[in-house]
Amino acid sequence: MIWTIELASYLIDAPWPATKDELYDYADRIGAPLEVLENLKELEDIDEIYESIEDIWPDYPTDEDFFYNDDDEFN
Repeated sequence: MIWTIELASYLIDAPWPATKDELYDYADRIGAPLEVLENLKELEDIDEIYESIEDIWPDYPTDEDFFYNDDDEFN
């Protein structure tokens, strides 16, 4: 299972919290690429409730990952 920011972006507006089946149905309805559907199929087949994209992709970049220290800028 390989996630990218582009692929994960299709699930940002998903109806969280959601089960694997609900996420798959949502992705299919909005026309997400095949890679998104395949990644969702690879999730464990338990009735786990996923609270957010971070539950599916723990390394999902957050705003903090893109924070730049202004003190490091050259004037």
